[in-house]
Amino acid sequence: MRLAETVTFGGSDLDRAAAWRGDSGRIDAAWAQGRVIPLWRGKVLLRSGEVPALGWLSPTHPVLADAGLRIFLGLHHGQALFAADLTGWIPPANEAAVQAGFFDASEQRHPALGDDHAFVELRGVMTRLSPLDAECAATARALLQWHSTHGFCAVCGAASTAAMAGWQRGCGACGASHFPRTDPVVIMLVTRGNRLLLGRSPGWPEGMYSLIAEFIEPGETIEAAVRREVLEETGIRTGSVRYLASQPWPFPASLMLGCQTEALEEEVRIDPTEIEDALWVSREEMVRIMAGGHDRIKSPRRGAIAHFLIANWLADRLD
Repeated sequence: MRLAETVTFGGSDLDRAAAWRGDSGRIDAAWAQGRVIPLWRGKVLLRSGEVPALGWLSPTHPVLADAGLRIFLGLHHGQALFAADLTGWIPPANEAAVQAGFFDASEQRHPALGDDHAFVELRGVMTRLSPLDAECAATARALLQWHSTHGFCAVCGAASTAAMAGWQRGCGACGASHFPRTDPVVIMLVTRGNRLLLGRSPGWPEGMYSLIAEFIEPGETIEAAVRREVLEETGIRTGSVRYLASQPWPFPASLMLGCQTEALEEEVRIDPTEIEDALWVSREEMVRIMAGGHDRIKSPRRGAIAHFLIANWLADRLD
């Protein structure tokens, strides 16, 4: 798909400079001259304005005095970029995070920053960021989340420590090295003529539908995962599969693999343990959904690969 890399988090001209990660002296020197994006419990620091952007700080900024883990993200035109974890900071009581369904709309402001800076949910601003800011935010969020849940060696159970500028964890007890995980997920445009298959999972907000998606299992190809998952969730057999685009999705650590497949049958037979509902919608009806004018179904979140794939299907731009 020629437009594949225009998907949100689709990449930029960031040089990840992997060769630097094992050179602690070089990383320390780069930190002293670098720019840092802090994250608080998965939220990114945003600088508001006519064009919102990540709130990059100098490494000597007071906000970073109590920072925990730092991660080397890479180089941009020779400038070293880092992420830093501020999980230990406690915001004012009136700015506590409020998790509501899939999205926390609350904002947290640090007293050492102006009112134009706030920690925000990345999904709420992802489409407004530059490609560089979006890639850095996604990378930082995924890596810091991984570190927060993998503090012990999977081989011997001893505590592990961050290594390689945040890109590994090492076990001092048995010497094992551990690497960040990315879970592959297939997400499918299942079509039959002029119609598209949508589904919704139990617990989703009212009206929320999306493309069928699921994790790839060990020993399984992308094509097999597409056919298996559509059949398991909707009872529909599908034919050939083609890859369209991918999107890193750091919520918490997936790689979405967008595909298209043609349904060989129409009858929907959902598995209620996997999915709450599934239905066919025509191209014309899908146009209304994407425009927000449908009385029952809401458009997938702008910035997610489901929205990207559907929009390009409607525009006949899948080649």
